[in-house]
Amino acid sequence: MCGIMGHLGPANSVELVLEGLKRLEYRGYDSAGVSFIDEHGDLMVYKKSGKLTNLKNFLVGKSQTARSAIGHTRWATHGEVNDTNSHPHNNNEIAIVHNGIIENASELKEELQKKGAIFHSETDSEVFLVLVTELYKTETDFKKCVVEAFRTITGNSAFVILNSKTAEIIAIKRGAPLVCGINDISSEVFVSSDPYALAGFVSKIYFPEDEVLCSLSAANKNLLNFYELDGTPSKRYLSKKQEANLDISDKGDFEHFMLKEINEQPELVRSLTQFYFGGEGQASLLRASEFTAEKIYISACGTAAYAGLVIRDFFEMINRTPCALELASEFRYRNPLVGPKDLGIFISQSGETADTLAAQALCKKSKVPTLSIVNTEGSTLFRECDENLLIRAGIEIGVASTKAFTQMVLTGRILAAGMAGSLKLDSAKVAMAAKYSLLAERMDHLLIRSDEIKAIAESIYQHSGFFFTGRGIYYPVALEGALKLKEIAYVHAEGYASGELKHGPIALIDDKMVNIAIVGPELYEKTISNIQEIKARKGVIVTIGPEGDEQLKKLSDYFLPLNFKGLDELSPVLANMANQLLAYYMARFKGTDIDQPRNLAKSVTVE
Repeated sequence: MCGIMGHLGPANSVELVLEGLKRLEYRGYDSAGVSFIDEHGDLMVYKKSGKLTNLKNFLVGKSQTARSAIGHTRWATHGEVNDTNSHPHNNNEIAIVHNGIIENASELKEELQKKGAIFHSETDSEVFLVLVTELYKTETDFKKCVVEAFRTITGNSAFVILNSKTAEIIAIKRGAPLVCGINDISSEVFVSSDPYALAGFVSKIYFPEDEVLCSLSAANKNLLNFYELDGTPSKRYLSKKQEANLDISDKGDFEHFMLKEINEQPELVRSLTQFYFGGEGQASLLRASEFTAEKIYISACGTAAYAGLVIRDFFEMINRTPCALELASEFRYRNPLVGPKDLGIFISQSGETADTLAAQALCKKSKVPTLSIVNTEGSTLFRECDENLLIRAGIEIGVASTKAFTQMVLTGRILAAGMAGSLKLDSAKVAMAAKYSLLAERMDHLLIRSDEIKAIAESIYQHSGFFFTGRGIYYPVALEGALKLKEIAYVHAEGYASGELKHGPIALIDDKMVNIAIVGPELYEKTISNIQEIKARKGVIVTIGPEGDEQLKKLSDYFLPLNFKGLDELSPVLANMANQLLAYYMARFKGTDIDQPRNLAKSVTVE
């Protein structure tokens, strides 16, 4: 959730750290700060609540020349949003930034206070700073102090520590994202919570495993050294050449990243089958297709979970294999009955979602084979699973996920076909590629008609509540549609299976409530009946349904026709794109911060 950036080298560290933090704004945050060693060797710390712009304005007129610095964008978990609780936390020599939660912070803080330690913030993060500070009073080896403090805390965390006395940066993590990078040409070294922040800065990136201490120092022969907690050199990291492209960070002619990413979907859909049927993805698909299971468990959170519901239907329809969608935040706490004959599929955009990682670890411990559907190569989930299928969505800047949902669903459809053995014939691949191409074409047509959706949004955005409804394969996109609207427009919205309305929710229907009804050829008559129930109670009806349907048009206050012909099981993806556009335009009319909605973070790395 929090964004971390650190730099050591001959260039101006403060400028590079601020640029890295700017790239990490998309993750969501409520304050920002930077610490650096100035030209006199003094540790400087500046931090401000609110947007990164506030910090930059605060730095105007202040000396910002440094050869080592760390920075942070905070998403509050412990303590209110203010300057004091912002990171970095520091004493006269040491500054730390932290991503995650220290679960035993209260007990440790109480013990330290009894020994005379003074705390200045309400955060759990400051506990780690005080632990290191106290240890450093009697131990001259700074790395040992960091290791001992790290061993003392519980919970998933990543720490980056700047020591002005030794002019080094130390980083260590457990269950939280951390990446290091080197620029061999300019002799610079970086550390961050996200590889995107390092794109264009480094020639090689490293993903250290848990409990590997990373030492960034000009005194190191290679600038960057890795150590085990006992001080011996470590090889527990994944290294690869940095190939990220920063062009993706430009909104171009679009007002928001979210709208840009919605518009990117048709081409991403076309390229997915190319990747898996004729490109670099063939090998991973072949390996994944060899999995067999008596039961499949899909585990994910938020948008990824709703994508998982669609994929669940694929597996049961195509593979005839029992499949269950499990919310990752609940899965491991109910002592699930899983074993080696099952298969765990874990879905995540970032590959760093704490609850999803915990669910994967539970399955791994139970000898369950695990597979990820993930966007970020080299992420923790990618490294921990037995096999991985990349969704190939590219960087998604908008906090409210759009294109990732589409790519997750479509990657899952390819996996289901592969595991069913139906992709062994080239003709089957050609047929599937043709259907994906047809979906992309229909998406293009829908984007051309965006003004129709914008007009509907303008007519309904001031209503008090919204029910998204669907049956069968459209139920998951009703849930996802409601989530999108809640995330970016800050209005009450719920997703329901249409048949469930009469079992309670229909009590809320009146002329101030809007029903966004998603209707397809499947279960058509039953869905019509559910819409009529709402219509009879004066609810406003917005229908997303098959084009040319005069009955639906007459029944609806607003009708958005879609061409579902030939899409079959992929129809929900097209309907969901309409939901995305509707949510986007409603949020625009309400004037909310669409790309960085309040209280949300892109990568949820706390439970």
